[in-house]
Amino acid sequence: MRCLFFILLASSCSLGYCQKNKFDTLFIQTSALCQDCKQRIESSLNNQRGVKYAELDLDTKVAICVYRPAKNTASCLRLAVAKVGYDADDVKAYPEAVLLLPKCCQPGGH
Repeated sequence: MRCLFFILLASSCSLGYCQKNKFDTLFIQTSALCQDCKQRIESSLNNQRGVKYAELDLDTKVAICVYRPAKNTASCLRLAVAKVGYDADDVKAYPEAVLLLPKCCQPGGH
């Protein structure tokens, strides 16, 4: 009986541990144009709560973001990209943020 108790205790602790460390991967289609855009988007995402890793592929303009859903949401991460001046899937860039970008990073700049 004592052995069964310890097995149940150990399995419940390990289940809780696994759920706390669960990460999701989010793919965000962006409007990035160059290396400077890449740096801005990656910096914005990597500074968000719960983000373990974010990287933008300039060839596809897709940002890959690994994050902890218990700490953040996909919509908030898309919003973080929009707030620095870039489209993020169906979330349009904030117009005032776009105006703060260098001319080469604004739509039609390259």
